[in-house]
Amino acid sequence: MEIIASPISGLFRIKPRVFSDDRGSFFESFSKKILSDAGIDVDFVQDNQSVSRANVLRGLHFQAPPHAQAKLVRVTRGAVLDVAVDIRKNSPTYGKHETILLSAENNMMFYIPAGFAHGFVSLEDNTVFQYKCSAYYNKASEGCLLWNDPTLNIDWNVERPLLSPKDAEGQLLSGFVTPF
Repeated sequence: MEIIASPISGLFRIKPRVFSDDRGSFFESFSKKILSDAGIDVDFVQDNQSVSRANVLRGLHFQAPPHAQAKLVRVTRGAVLDVAVDIRKNSPTYGKHETILLSAENNMMFYIPAGFAHGFVSLEDNTVFQYKCSAYYNKASEGCLLWNDPTLNIDWNVERPLLSPKDAEGQLLSGFVTPF
């Protein structure tokens, strides 16, 4: 695995070594040791999966401490534009975001530590998005930033995404008091 640090501290792109031959392919999708050796020392306690139609936008979600979650995300079918927004109050990159294309074809993964809002837009029908979480889901501590907040200026490359009611009513960064 190749671990690639982001300009935003704490975010990492992860490129697995894929072994292919006439039978198909194989790659290691998770190695606690490799991540730990790269400074990503986290215990994942829950795996989640979603299946989305094209243009479904999920996010920008986070869980507040003490239930904050780090995530390791990847796509096993289809493709997404994945987004992480820094919401750590003392961070020099507070309010900045990073995007990455995750697809079944490129096998890329994205590590997002606690202190980030996270979301994605599905680029294909039946996209399967999988993620490991470092804390269990806790409804009382969930939060959501508004996906199209002009302050964040995220180019989702979709005009009319399909949204949940919660995602359509996320908070603006300008009035947001971060718990991180």
